[in-house]
Amino acid sequence: MQHRIVVLGAGYTGATAAGRLAKRLHREDVAITVVNAEADFVERVRMHQLAAGQDLAPRPFDEMFEGTGVALKQGKVTALDVDLKTATVATLDATGEAKDEELEYDTLVYALGSGWNDQGVPGTAEHAHEIASRPGALRLRERLAGLAAGESVVVVGGGLTGVEAATEIAEARPDLDVALAVRGGFGDWLSPKGGGHLRKTFGRLGITVHENTAVTAVEADRVTTADGGTIPAAVTVWTTGFAVHPIAQATALEVSGTGQIVVDATMRSVSHPDVYAVGDAALAMGPADKPLRMSCASGVPTAWQAADAIAARLTGGKVPNVPVRYFNQCISLGRKDGLIQYVTADDRAVSAALTGRLAALYKEIICKGAAWGVAHPTLLPVRRRRVVQETAVVPEGSPVRTAA
Repeated sequence: MQHRIVVLGAGYTGATAAGRLAKRLHREDVAITVVNAEADFVERVRMHQLAAGQDLAPRPFDEMFEGTGVALKQGKVTALDVDLKTATVATLDATGEAKDEELEYDTLVYALGSGWNDQGVPGTAEHAHEIASRPGALRLRERLAGLAAGESVVVVGGGLTGVEAATEIAEARPDLDVALAVRGGFGDWLSPKGGGHLRKTFGRLGITVHENTAVTAVEADRVTTADGGTIPAAVTVWTTGFAVHPIAQATALEVSGTGQIVVDATMRSVSHPDVYAVGDAALAMGPADKPLRMSCASGVPTAWQAADAIAARLTGGKVPNVPVRYFNQCISLGRKDGLIQYVTADDRAVSAALTGRLAALYKEIICKGAAWGVAHPTLLPVRRRRVVQETAVVPEGSPVRTAA
């Protein structure tokens, strides 16, 4: 009987884990199913480009997984029972009627990731736009296209997503009045060189920066700040962080206060050993015993770790444990400018930084490489190994492991 591996979510981490498992396990021994709401891969790191009016090349999963043996189940995960080892998926039948389908698994890879986090700020859900998803980016794209010259756009949140969104919009629409509202200091996590280049670029693009400005409410035409002031905003873009998919928190899995699944160094759930969590969905510890931040830079290595650990455990091999570390933060500042901030293993800025057109090219290579890596999860040819399983128990109670 085939070992059933179900992967929930096909973003960078889920798709990478599925492809890597398919490369490492003998096809006759496993059935790998990926569940995803969309039929093609979404380059989440490019959603600011999509929102600004650029078109992205489609990447259908049936092409990306062709010849791997990975099956795609298109649908939305609505429930998970980690005790019965089942996932409920809402799908559409041939007539377009909605139906629930229950998938059983032997090993689960939970990669449902995260979405935008409105932080509970009044009016955000009703009036603000998000770019954490393709539907959100497309809605913002349509709204921006309808703005007249001189109208205002306020991006709330001074992290990587906010910086990229503000610069992309300002470059694509120089006729708009673009502003960035930052709770703390602008670019205060960067080195002096990186922070200086960021300020120079924002000045060149005409972006107004509101530092130490906490937004406390969002209305249709403005945002309100903690000091009682207002900033005009025909469009508000909310980029203040991410919230994980809520399904895990409704299960018996051990989760953190943020709803992330608590895992060990191999991305295995500490409460349910047949469940692995990767990417934003996992609370995984990195260098200096700090939680990994929600990012593609963290997510893809956790997918490699989980896939290799699953393959090793199923085939009786040695379980690898390769610590996840950081090297740099890659920031696009429009299409012709960028910032590569080099960092320590635990993600603290060092003095070195790359800026300008060369940095933009570097970031583009990283983005293309991330998408390429989904379809090519291992760089070198890998021998698929046979799955072994406990099939009998000798009188003394010791399991006998044989090939599946």
